Amino acid sequence: MFRFEFPGAHKRLCNGVTRRQSLQLGATGMFAGLTLPGLLRAEENAKNERRNVKAKGCIFIFLEGGPPQQDMWDPKPDAPVEIRGPFQTIPTKTPGVIFTEHCRDCAKITDKFTIVRSHTHTDNGHATGYHYVMTGRRPTFADGEYPIPTNELYPSLGSIVGRELGSSGTVPPYINMPHPMSSGGPGFFGAEYAPFVIEADPSQPDFEVRDLGQVDGLSVQRAELRQRLLAGLEKRHPRTGRAAAMGTYYQKARDLITSPEARRAFNIQSEPVNVRESYGMTQIGQSALLGRRLIEAGCRFVGVDAPGWDVHFNCFPSLQGDLIPPADKAFAALITDLEQRGMLDSTLVVMMGEMGRTPRVNAQAGRDHWSMAQCILFAGGGVKPGQIIGSTDAQAAYPTNDPVSVADLLRTIHTLLGIDADKEYDDPLGRPVPLVSGGKLIPGLIA
Repeated sequence: MFRFEFPGAHKRLCNGVTRRQSLQLGATGMFAGLTLPGLLRAEENAKNERRNVKAKGCIFIFLEGGPPQQDMWDPKPDAPVEIRGPFQTIPTKTPGVIFTEHCRDCAKITDKFTIVRSHTHTDNGHATGYHYVMTGRRPTFADGEYPIPTNELYPSLGSIVGRELGSSGTVPPYINMPHPMSSGGPGFFGAEYAPFVIEADPSQPDFEVRDLGQVDGLSVQRAELRQRLLAGLEKRHPRTGRAAAMGTYYQKARDLITSPEARRAFNIQSEPVNVRESYGMTQIGQSALLGRRLIEAGCRFVGVDAPGWDVHFNCFPSLQGDLIPPADKAFAALITDLEQRGMLDSTLVVMMGEMGRTPRVNAQAGRDHWSMAQCILFAGGGVKPGQIIGSTDAQAAYPTNDPVSVADLLRTIHTLLGIDADKEYDDPLGRPVPLVSGGKLIPGLIA
């Protein structure tokens, strides 16, 4: 179902220019000599730039809790055992690059994706770090507070992508699965840009997206008659406030219910068995596969929330059994499948968490929170593959070169998707807020 909080108004003119921007342009004299043909030509140039962008959508796999960088894609085999952990290293397809032994599927296709090993920030909390990564803004609440969504003010990455690109099919432009991303809400964008949330595990035999079928006993003709009656009433008494927000929710729901294409996209059971098994019959594997189906159907941003990575105690059995191999298999299968279908160039894939884990194994045989260094995997959608960008010290504790901030990450993702990261929207108080505050493009990542 749709999740939303705090619907807001959009104070923009029909050409996309805010009243504030119009006044600023007029006051600085920038309109002098700028003719209507010039404005139209600039608009057409912007459209042409968008056509040249490769990425049409994004699958964002979020390893909630914080994947341990030194136990996966940034091993330190020469460090003491209390740093490197018990896992052995294996070679990858890229000469000189090693992973740990439980990342064997990704190791075979390192020529198809790029790893940033030097992502770093200073928010060591789960809820607060999640908020920071998804919005680029520091949260105003303390870690441990988990309203959903936590981003009551600022829009999340998914809501921004959904708003800026819109859907190219009958499925919603922004979807979360298999439950809500805790900082994935629309913020002041309002309910129209909230995610459609699939609260079900697609790896289960009885998986279905609830409420997409026709209501028992209600014919198509009668449903259409009800809609015409409702439309007539709303012409006389337009909805405002919360009623308007709920109207957005109901309209999106009706669009899905009446769309055979949307129902087909959600029908993961129609996939061949060998394809489903290649992703792994796990929650993260089947969510990645369903994400591919939804991107194929026109969704712009699929957020896969994969929990369980908060490994404070006796972490290595769960890492090697329940966490690393399913994530490794899902990511490798997704990249391979997208490439075989001719979709990889047009689909950006990102896999990361809100933080990494401590370099030193703690007294409970686990790793604690560590936001100062973590890895991010990028593939497709204009990414230059086969690279390692950035590095960390001998303990995988701090970047030693090319540090990548949250703002750098978000600016790069926006750019790959053809979104102007400096575009501004007014918040509920009328203050202009850029989509991304600061940051630079990750060096060498964009092809």
